[in-house]
Amino acid sequence: MLLAIYLKNSSLAGDSRIDGLKSALKAGACELYDIKSQANLREGTDAVLSLGGDGTFLSAARLVGSSGIPVLGVNFGRLGFLSEYTPEDVVESLLSGDYEIENRHMLSAKVEGSDNEFIALNEVTLHRNGAAMLGIDLKIDGEPMPTCWADGFLVATSSGSTAYSLSIGGPICTPDADVLVLAPIAPHNLNIRPIVVPVRARIELSLSSRDSTVMVTFDNSNLIAPSSTKVSVSVAQFSLKRIRLHKSNFIQALKNKLFWGEDVRNQL
Repeated sequence: MLLAIYLKNSSLAGDSRIDGLKSALKAGACELYDIKSQANLREGTDAVLSLGGDGTFLSAARLVGSSGIPVLGVNFGRLGFLSEYTPEDVVESLLSGDYEIENRHMLSAKVEGSDNEFIALNEVTLHRNGAAMLGIDLKIDGEPMPTCWADGFLVATSSGSTAYSLSIGGPICTPDADVLVLAPIAPHNLNIRPIVVPVRARIELSLSSRDSTVMVTFDNSNLIAPSSTKVSVSVAQFSLKRIRLHKSNFIQALKNKLFWGEDVRNQL
């Protein structure tokens, strides 16, 4: 098995746990090489191992892009929803074949004035870049919605529903749900709430602000754009292939990592 190792956090270089992981995989007849960019990916690579936290996994997802190479997150960070597995779990499952590959929707964003396609696994967000609120005119499949005044706006996949979207009041969606979450960030209009739409919906956002610029983010990367920018978001033509070990369970993760529904009064 040919495995690419992606390590974004330089502070983890030389970590004995990473050295142990590499040694165990090599002992299991795996060939390893390090990558920093998509240009480093070798033909025939079976998987990319993302070593770190969820932020590193998001970068790895953009790195593999449309290549179709699966990504496996090995947790050396904190919470770990995407990078949820310990090195020991990874070695045991990879060498025994005890895993499956699941498809996760990616977002494709176009920003007026740029020819680039911006890719995100979790969310695309728009933020004010100064003191003034943003005016956000939203269209869903061409249907205009009332203007929203807020600090920003978010479009998230079901994968991203347990990330930034959750912190601003968005719903939790199971990873296999074919939906997008649209949510304002600190809205001035109190009757504008998060909404769930089909994953194939076309989202158009037109911005206005008294400030000269706005910030547009794509997971953990960002772009500064003029305040009159228009942004379109849709599901990407390709998906991320994520390696899921058979011992993992999303509902169990909600309870163990987010303490979903837990009431400390029941423990007294």
